[in-house]
Amino acid sequence: MSQSLANESSPSKPPSGRLLSLDALRGFDMFWIVGAENIVEALHGVNQSGPVNLLASQLQHKAWEGVAFYDLIFPLFVFIVGVSLVFSLSKTIEQHGRATAYRRVVTRGVIMLLLGIFYYGGFAGGWEKVRLMGVLQRIAICYLAAGIIFCTFKLRGLIACCVALLVGYWALMALVPIRDINLETKNMQRLSAQTGINDPRKLFNSTTTFVTGSFEEGRNLANHIDFQYLPFRKWDGHYDPEGLLSNLPAIGTCLLGVFAGLLLKSGNFSDQKKVAWLVGAGAACVLLGFFWGVKFPVIKKIWSSSYVLVAGGYASLFLGVFYQIIDVWKFQRWATPFVWIGVNPLTIYLAHNFVEFKDLATRLAGGPVKVFFGSAGELVITLIVMAMTFLLARFLYQRKIFLRL
Repeated sequence: MSQSLANESSPSKPPSGRLLSLDALRGFDMFWIVGAENIVEALHGVNQSGPVNLLASQLQHKAWEGVAFYDLIFPLFVFIVGVSLVFSLSKTIEQHGRATAYRRVVTRGVIMLLLGIFYYGGFAGGWEKVRLMGVLQRIAICYLAAGIIFCTFKLRGLIACCVALLVGYWALMALVPIRDINLETKNMQRLSAQTGINDPRKLFNSTTTFVTGSFEEGRNLANHIDFQYLPFRKWDGHYDPEGLLSNLPAIGTCLLGVFAGLLLKSGNFSDQKKVAWLVGAGAACVLLGFFWGVKFPVIKKIWSSSYVLVAGGYASLFLGVFYQIIDVWKFQRWATPFVWIGVNPLTIYLAHNFVEFKDLATRLAGGPVKVFFGSAGELVITLIVMAMTFLLARFLYQRKIFLRL
């Protein structure tokens, strides 16, 4: 795997090889997904100072409306998928043609989708426990759709598709009538006790009044479509945060990454102009997203269009900062551990599902060792878990073992 950097300084020289900043940002994102949250939680158990309290609060998902740092982690990865596919698919199209690129996108998307089902337990618990929609499945759908769109359209078409997805999703959520019933589990239990109807579907169908423009949890079009059409296991009981309809705006998140990738791949801008565009466009998206949020609230669990802009804007800001520090200023050594993870994200993600890292860490630092460290014992264990993660990533990196679909 080439690790050459994009080191152009003039508009006429396009980037070549891998972008170290992109690998590092992907690894930084995975760092929070696979263990940094637990480190902060353990640290919070030892130290309740103001900065630690603030950090701990930012690593809790918002219950519904609003956005915290932790709500930006997943869309950041989807955004990075969009950036990456620009480089990989452009190379495929140039070397092997558009038909090969389409086949590659479909093959990878389907394999990722199947891996997602396997990740959540596969068929071990029977059909009712199969989770068709999830994190990996959403990434697969976004990659599949954004990849096909990228291979089909030029820039204007890409922009039109992104706008259509975000505006169209808002129009559906705001204008399509839904039954006036809240599908939250506690509310359904309450209604069941009041009416004597124990079957959720009969209870749903017995509701004869309709509403439009509702964005409440359990009482919105996305959640209602999951209840009616998403089979098997749903993460939140009667609906799923990675549900059917909200895949549409999530594809928009990936397309925002595609725009960033096109900018970075372009030979028409200097490094500093690229950073300026990433930062400026990111800030504009954040402001526009919160402005739109007045009418269409910023909500991760239904991936609202305003949330797409806010999360995509922050992702662009992160990418601009990483690109400036790593690829422009060449301050790179500090990012090496993140690069180890960033070039093998799927392997590390799956490893944390199949290997009990905490059990291994507890064998090393549990019992009397944990007691010795007192209130910091749990923090020591979580740090060992993260150390093992970095060591695994380093081992794979040094031996050039990369799981690519």
